[in-house]
Amino acid sequence: MAVPAHIHPIADRLLARTDKEVLLGQHGCVVWLTGLSGSGKSTIAIGLERKLHDRGRYCVVLDGDNVRTGINSNLGFSDADRTENIRRIAEVAKLFVQNGAVVICCFVSPTIAIREQARGIIGAADFIEVFIDTPLEECERRDVKGLYAKARAGEVKDFTGISAPFEAPPSPEVRIPTAGRGAEECTVELFQYVMPRASRN
Repeated sequence: MAVPAHIHPIADRLLARTDKEVLLGQHGCVVWLTGLSGSGKSTIAIGLERKLHDRGRYCVVLDGDNVRTGINSNLGFSDADRTENIRRIAEVAKLFVQNGAVVICCFVSPTIAIREQARGIIGAADFIEVFIDTPLEECERRDVKGLYAKARAGEVKDFTGISAPFEAPPSPEVRIPTAGRGAEECTVELFQYVMPRASRN
């Protein structure tokens, strides 16, 4: 879509990203956690935020449930709405990363295409795809929100992993298998990857 003639962005007159990163003493990036509902994305994101914060890194967490109660409250779960959901999230994450933040995004984002859309908006150099690899049966066993039971009963339509597909990332920057592991162990593994990326050389 073309930008209307009356729109005049001012980005070229604002402080540069590097000015913000020097002030914060860090390098901005987007840590994009994908995985099935109940895989542990939010738990790991919360733990990662706290560990990075303790090391002096400014972080922003964007979580699926929170975003859908605010900026994306008008969207459903059709293919078109899922695509628009991720597009908006990626644009928001891009704004934060351009201001030096470490942005931790945890969204099912079920298809390769939809995650590549996010990577394209944010920029490949700033995008870290993290696959929280939890088997479907384990996610169902947890079922902390009761969604899998409702999906199996036909009460929730287009539910990823049951009535809608999930395409696992073929080559994520980080793969975190969670079966037989605690949340702390998984979080530490991810922290050890992200911390150098969030540090200025």
